Amino acid sequence: MTTLSREETDALIAEVLEVYPEKAQKDRAKHLATNDQTVEQSKKCITSNRKSLPGVMTIRGCAYAGSKGVVWGPIKDMIHISHGPVGCGQYSRAGRRNYYVGTTGIDTFGTMNFTSDFQEKDIVFGGDKKLAKLIEEVEQLFPLHKGISVQSECPIGLIGDDIESVSKKAAAAIDKPVVPVRCEGFRGVSQSLGHHIANDAIRDWVLDKRDGAAFESTPYDVAIIGDYNIGGDAWATRILLEEMGLRVVAQWSGDGTIAEMMNTPKVKLNLLHCYRSMNYISRHMEEKYGIPYLEYNFFGPTKIIESLRKIAAFFDDSVKEKTEAVIARYKPMMDEIIAKYKPRLQGKKVMLYVGGLRPRHVIGAYEDLGMEVIGTGYEFGHNDDYDRTIKEMGDATLLYDDVTGFELEEFVKRLKPDMVGSGIKEKYIFQKMGIPLRQMHSWDYSGPYHGYDGFAIFARDMDIALSNPTFKNLTPPWKKVAAEEVKKAA
Repeated sequence: MTTLSREETDALIAEVLEVYPEKAQKDRAKHLATNDQTVEQSKKCITSNRKSLPGVMTIRGCAYAGSKGVVWGPIKDMIHISHGPVGCGQYSRAGRRNYYVGTTGIDTFGTMNFTSDFQEKDIVFGGDKKLAKLIEEVEQLFPLHKGISVQSECPIGLIGDDIESVSKKAAAAIDKPVVPVRCEGFRGVSQSLGHHIANDAIRDWVLDKRDGAAFESTPYDVAIIGDYNIGGDAWATRILLEEMGLRVVAQWSGDGTIAEMMNTPKVKLNLLHCYRSMNYISRHMEEKYGIPYLEYNFFGPTKIIESLRKIAAFFDDSVKEKTEAVIARYKPMMDEIIAKYKPRLQGKKVMLYVGGLRPRHVIGAYEDLGMEVIGTGYEFGHNDDYDRTIKEMGDATLLYDDVTGFELEEFVKRLKPDMVGSGIKEKYIFQKMGIPLRQMHSWDYSGPYHGYDGFAIFARDMDIALSNPTFKNLTPPWKKVAAEEVKKAA
């Protein structure tokens, strides 16, 4: 367990907040908490999904990032047009390592940047005609695409382009789905609203188009929802599901296709991985089509076994038997990995700050290796995320929501974790402090981390990071200044 008591963690939060003006201090105090496992609802201890304070350095993204960068972008056989200036599309292109099978530019387009490249005259006169022309050119240049989404950037909402009208006319002209997505970056609190908007666009423009169509189903059809195949995660998950006798009909949306999405209302169970980004569409399918959804966690052997059995319980005895056989088959492999790495990693402390599901889902994988997570938080979590997190975290550990750059640095300086798991924006700050950081959004160019195969890579990567002698030889810039001052005084 953590070396800090509840009183010490409370005092740490109060000390870090002292630097703020009174009003900001009062606001930020709502977003920082000492974990209490006895609390049933997180709203009693922490506030989330609120606008960031002006003047502080938030690590959040925008609604466009949630739609284009997360939900729609990985759908491989569609072309996703970033409607607006070139920068947003370029920044969101291929940044999340959503692996896919296909030939880029022929039948898959995920790593390409399609943009209407807004200029000043487009802001003045509007971009509807430009968008219509772009869709026409896309159809001529890439005729094998299966559909188009129009991802609107900030200027579109400000000038009032009618992307819905353009999309309807274009869809009729090319006889393929053209989906307008009102995900202007300034909308909402964070990228979380972008997920919701993207889910609603799928509901209104994709799923309904398949209603009534024939589909040859089986009693074992499932869909993977909210897995973006970062580093091959969805493939590692699919292996296990198929080994236990299930048929994966669709992957949402890593290595996925629009046809798979259209077929999803025919499955028997939706398996929800990233609750934050895809709970909306999962609830919709439950309400409209009667398809239940089940959350699962494939990080680390303990959670994998729990999830496999939970999934199997939904099906018949043949699936349950195959599931136990899968667990037994991989156990020697897991025992070997833990025996190799746990003695080296036992007792090491980790602080996490990530998005989506990772702040809680990866806790079990660290614990399987004997490591302890002493602080965790979400960039854009809601209270139902924290409801799930308080039971996973140790008592009196640190919780932080939309933590500012200053707060996170101060917490790390005081708690002195052996490792930080966060994003690319924080990576070099902590490495300059001499603290190893694993990039837990995109697995630091490694992966997969899901499933049994992924746990082997996860354990190796954590060991490599902590065993790297580089960090022990680093002197942070502020320590260099202090050392020079002492030297001059002497």
